[in-house]
Amino acid sequence: MSTPKDERQKDLFRPALDSIIDLKHPLVLLAQRIDWAFLERRLGSVYKPGPGQPPLPVRLIAGLMILKHMESLSDEALCARFLDSPYVQFFCGEVSFRHDLPPHPELVEG
Repeated sequence: MSTPKDERQKDLFRPALDSIIDLKHPLVLLAQRIDWAFLERRLGSVYKPGPGQPPLPVRLIAGLMILKHMESLSDEALCARFLDSPYVQFFCGEVSFRHDLPPHPELVEG
């Protein structure tokens, strides 16, 4: 069985987001208030390993869905926002800044 795709170890020599962003930014504060472990327990069964491509981390999926609905973003706008904003990436559980989207064709459907 597959495990959730998490390639953060590859970013070992890149600066951590929490060392380059303002920790008082509204998205950072919101991320600290959300019980991500609860969401992991509740949604983990939906995004469980199985045949095909391994699932993405629950925090990434949940974070993107929260932002999409909170700010009424289209899929395209959400993807652009993720690529442009270290705060969005931090909110979604990224450890260091990514210059690409996580590889999954159904990332923002729904």
